[in-house]
Amino acid sequence: MKNPLAGLMQQAQKMQENLQQVQDEIAAAEVYGESGGGLVKVTMNGKRLVQKLTIDDSLLKEDRDMLEDLVAAAFNDAVHKVSLLKQEKMAGLTGGMELPAGFKLPF
Repeated sequence: MKNPLAGLMQQAQKMQENLQQVQDEIAAAEVYGESGGGLVKVTMNGKRLVQKLTIDDSLLKEDRDMLEDLVAAAFNDAVHKVSLLKQEKMAGLTGGMELPAGFKLPF
Protein backbone atom coordinates (compact mmCIF):
# COMPACT_ATOMS: atom_id res chain seq x y z
CA MET A 1 0.00 0.00 0.00
CA LYS A 2 1.34 3.41 -1.00
CA ASN A 3 1.90 6.13 1.48
CA PRO A 4 -1.29 8.26 1.36
CA LEU A 5 0.69 11.39 2.25
CA ALA A 6 3.00 10.90 -0.73
CA GLY A 7 -0.01 10.65 -3.04
CA LEU A 8 -1.49 13.80 -1.55
CA MET A 9 1.81 15.65 -2.00
CA GLN A 10 1.94 14.58 -5.66
CA GLN A 11 -1.59 15.86 -6.20
CA ALA A 12 -0.71 19.18 -4.54
CA GLN A 13 2.40 19.54 -6.70
CA LYS A 14 0.40 18.79 -9.85
CA MET A 15 -2.23 21.35 -8.89
CA GLN A 16 0.49 23.94 -8.25
CA GLU A 17 1.96 23.27 -11.71
CA ASN A 18 -1.48 23.60 -13.27
CA LEU A 19 -2.08 26.86 -11.38
CA GLN A 20 1.19 28.29 -12.67
CA GLN A 21 0.29 27.29 -16.22
CA VAL A 22 -3.13 28.96 -15.95
CA GLN A 23 -1.55 32.10 -14.48
CA ASP A 24 0.87 32.26 -17.41
CA GLU A 25 -1.97 31.80 -19.91
CA ILE A 26 -3.99 34.57 -18.29
CA ALA A 27 -1.02 36.95 -18.18
CA ALA A 28 -0.32 36.37 -21.89
CA ALA A 29 -3.95 36.72 -22.97
CA GLU A 30 -5.13 39.86 -24.75
CA VAL A 31 -8.54 41.25 -23.90
CA TYR A 32 -10.35 43.94 -25.85
CA GLY A 33 -12.67 46.48 -24.29
CA GLU A 34 -14.69 49.02 -26.20
CA SER A 35 -17.30 51.71 -25.84
CA GLY A 36 -19.29 54.03 -28.04
CA GLY A 37 -20.04 51.25 -30.50
CA GLY A 38 -16.34 50.63 -31.08
CA LEU A 39 -15.28 54.27 -31.30
CA VAL A 40 -12.97 53.79 -28.30
CA LYS A 41 -11.03 50.53 -27.97
CA VAL A 42 -8.63 49.30 -25.31
CA THR A 43 -6.30 46.32 -25.57
CA MET A 44 -5.25 44.96 -22.18
CA ASN A 45 -3.31 41.90 -21.09
CA GLY A 46 -4.31 39.48 -18.35
CA LYS A 47 -2.29 41.46 -15.83
CA ARG A 48 -4.60 44.41 -16.54
CA LEU A 49 -1.82 46.39 -18.21
CA VAL A 50 -3.01 48.49 -21.14
CA GLN A 51 -1.25 47.64 -24.37
CA LYS A 52 -3.10 49.97 -26.71
CA LEU A 53 -5.77 52.66 -26.75
CA THR A 54 -7.54 53.62 -29.98
CA ILE A 55 -9.83 56.63 -30.31
CA ASP A 56 -11.77 57.21 -33.51
CA ASP A 57 -10.91 60.55 -35.17
CA SER A 58 -14.56 61.64 -35.10
CA LEU A 59 -14.43 61.79 -31.29
CA LEU A 60 -11.53 64.22 -31.25
CA LYS A 61 -13.87 66.95 -32.46
CA GLU A 62 -16.50 66.12 -29.84
CA ASP A 63 -17.06 67.19 -26.26
CA ARG A 64 -14.10 66.42 -24.00
CA ASP A 65 -16.33 65.10 -21.18
CA MET A 66 -17.97 62.60 -23.52
CA LEU A 67 -14.57 61.41 -24.76
CA GLU A 68 -13.33 60.95 -21.20
CA ASP A 69 -16.47 58.97 -20.33
CA LEU A 70 -16.02 56.71 -23.37
CA VAL A 71 -12.36 56.08 -22.54
CA ALA A 72 -13.26 55.20 -18.95
CA ALA A 73 -16.05 52.90 -20.15
CA ALA A 74 -13.68 51.10 -22.54
CA PHE A 75 -11.14 50.57 -19.73
CA ASN A 76 -13.86 49.26 -17.42
CA ASP A 77 -15.09 46.91 -20.16
CA ALA A 78 -11.59 45.49 -20.61
CA VAL A 79 -11.04 45.06 -16.84
CA HIS A 80 -14.39 43.26 -16.58
CA LYS A 81 -13.40 40.93 -19.42
CA VAL A 82 -10.08 40.11 -17.71
CA SER A 83 -12.04 39.17 -14.57
CA LEU A 84 -14.32 36.92 -16.59
CA LEU A 85 -11.31 35.31 -18.28
CA LYS A 86 -9.74 34.56 -14.90
CA GLN A 87 -12.98 33.05 -13.58
CA GLU A 88 -13.30 30.88 -16.68
CA LYS A 89 -9.71 29.65 -16.53
CA MET A 90 -9.85 28.99 -12.79
CA ALA A 91 -13.12 27.07 -13.15
CA GLY A 92 -11.29 24.76 -15.52
CA LEU A 93 -8.47 24.32 -13.02
CA THR A 94 -10.71 23.64 -10.04
CA GLY A 95 -13.08 21.43 -12.03
CA GLY A 96 -15.93 23.86 -11.53
CA MET A 97 -15.59 23.61 -7.74
CA GLU A 98 -16.73 26.85 -6.13
CA LEU A 99 -14.13 28.44 -3.85
CA PRO A 100 -15.27 29.95 -0.54
CA ALA A 101 -16.32 33.61 -0.62
CA GLY A 102 -13.31 35.88 -0.35
CA PHE A 103 -10.84 33.11 -1.19
CA LYS A 104 -8.27 34.51 -3.62
CA LEU A 105 -5.71 32.47 -5.46
CA PRO A 106 -2.31 34.12 -5.82
CA PHE A 107 -2.84 36.55 -8.73
